[in-house]
Amino acid sequence: MSGNKVVLGACPLDCPDTCSWIVTVEDGRATKMRGNPDQPYTRGALCVKVNRYLEHTRADDRLLYPLRRTGPKGSGRFERITWDEALDEISTRLRRTVDEHGGEAVWPYNGTGSLGYLQGCEGVAGRRFWNVLGASKHWLNICSAAGSTGLHRANGTAGGMDPENFALAKLVLLWGTNTLTSGHHLWKFIQDAKAAGAHVVAIDPIRTRTADQADEHLAIRPGTDAVLALGLLNVVLAEGAQDEEYLAAHTSGWEDFRAEIMSYPVERVAEITGIPADAVHRLGTRLARTRPTAIRATMGLQRHAGGGAALRTLAAIPGVTGDWRHPGGGLAYSTSDHVKLNIDTRDDLLPAPARLRTMTRMASELPSVKCLFVYGANPLSSTSDTSRIRQQLQREDLFTVVMEQFPTDTADYADIVLPATMQTEHMDLHAGYGHLYLLWNEPATAPAGECLSTTETFRRLAAHMGMTEPSLFASDLELAEELLSSGHPSLEGVTLDRLRKEGWVRMNYPKPFAPFAEGFPTPSGRMRFPRSGEAYVPPYTAGKDGLTLITPAAHTFLNSTFGNNPELLRRAKNPVVLVSAADAAARGLTDGRRVRVHNASGEFLADVEISDRVAPGVVASPKGRWPKLSPGGGNVNAVVAERDADMGRGALYHDNIVELSPVEA
Repeated sequence: MSGNKVVLGACPLDCPDTCSWIVTVEDGRATKMRGNPDQPYTRGALCVKVNRYLEHTRADDRLLYPLRRTGPKGSGRFERITWDEALDEISTRLRRTVDEHGGEAVWPYNGTGSLGYLQGCEGVAGRRFWNVLGASKHWLNICSAAGSTGLHRANGTAGGMDPENFALAKLVLLWGTNTLTSGHHLWKFIQDAKAAGAHVVAIDPIRTRTADQADEHLAIRPGTDAVLALGLLNVVLAEGAQDEEYLAAHTSGWEDFRAEIMSYPVERVAEITGIPADAVHRLGTRLARTRPTAIRATMGLQRHAGGGAALRTLAAIPGVTGDWRHPGGGLAYSTSDHVKLNIDTRDDLLPAPARLRTMTRMASELPSVKCLFVYGANPLSSTSDTSRIRQQLQREDLFTVVMEQFPTDTADYADIVLPATMQTEHMDLHAGYGHLYLLWNEPATAPAGECLSTTETFRRLAAHMGMTEPSLFASDLELAEELLSSGHPSLEGVTLDRLRKEGWVRMNYPKPFAPFAEGFPTPSGRMRFPRSGEAYVPPYTAGKDGLTLITPAAHTFLNSTFGNNPELLRRAKNPVVLVSAADAAARGLTDGRRVRVHNASGEFLADVEISDRVAPGVVASPKGRWPKLSPGGGNVNAVVAERDADMGRGALYHDNIVELSPVEA
């Protein structure tokens, strides 16, 4: 049939798998999307969410034209305007804000709606424009900052083992990660390991769908992961299974760390973590006797007060056992540090040093902001302390621009809404944070309506404001060529022409890849063990009365993306809170009873699901709901306080005390 073609692309969403996909286009319309069967990590499969992506691009509520607010902030009432009108108003307000209040009063708030290096947060899209303007810098610390900082302190990098090497492991520890919901492509490599005799253990406060498929589940008390790591190493030392040769050659601070390990005997570990002593001892013995051991620890693990220390201490396990020297051994958190693209945000364009504004402190930062420009983000759904953020967004003196694909809660508070392209409508360059491939996304169709890509929006805005810096007007292909020009050996032979033709290329790392077999990228070349008192930071909830709330990823939403998709909403049903039978009985709650989940920060409504998937003292309610599409107009982040983790100022989504109160009929 004439006019038919297939287009290679990549998923842009905040997931470690960054899938390669193939789009079938018939007469200019994308009619089919499937996972690329030739890509070794995707292996032809997409997730339940992305399988609806083409449907999502054609949704009835898709934003297609620039809009100006006509009603009160939050009302969602807008009128259609032209792009010139929108750019005129934005330019005028930006100039006025800088002239009257300085550049720091402008906050470009960029989120993880896209992980693209052109259109999304990985390449800090738009940063050159904001630098010329002198705007505040934006620290995207909401996702992985605590764990990444902890790993840098240990290893000199957050990059670890190649997740594909899980197929070689004999013991797999899935630590605080629900693989089958948040990055299910890894499971195929775990299945390969299981077929070869590997033992799989899920360590998680919730008995997740992944824990159901594991050989063993340890229901750890939230925020005590570092203690379990120390307890397991205590058993390793009792077994005499430490790798003395590796310790001597490639680590520093071992004697002090050894003393710290010895202060966490199994009985003490059981008391702190809530895991029976015999289970701790049994797993410690298995760890001592099994090489290679692979640990998968993802972002949920570090969203508590001691998140940085937890990842640093987990990374010490393969340092003690020597697993870092073995293909199939070590720890996988994020592969992003193995991506050596040339990301040049041109900080030399700043007229003066810029203020740094922190994503997780949005509620506290906004009072001093006069112009907020939100793109790739929906903070009223995804950021902590949403009640205070909502109060700030209601300010008439806060000029808010939201670049969006759909009418989110945040977009309802905008003065100007700019329609954004979706992934099938623009170019982008991607690298997964759960594998070692670069991927190219070629646009499959023309943009819907008057939607523009992020890069094109900033090019037009720069021109409208009379800016002349040449780098602001680089084309997408020129930007991609620049990204690939770092000269790092991992990119040798990786050209833009090749990427556009093949769709994906593995970076030049060995296969199998044991990154720290011969040392670490630290000044000394050695892993740095935690010093006394640094290995464990207790969670905020430790010793406090009430219920510890966990807000895991939902199976049907990705952060708040797809939170408005009718079919995925239908599958998700009403918001629920998982409650143990003991905690429900103590509060007189029955299955299905609607409750207020509340604390001093705020509240949201959910239906009780009495379940043995959570232990007494722990409740769980998945994230990703749009507040305006939820009962009571709130979601889980209404009760998440604005606090910092021990490192990287990471968010504390899993470290909050709540209570449950019945909603009277």
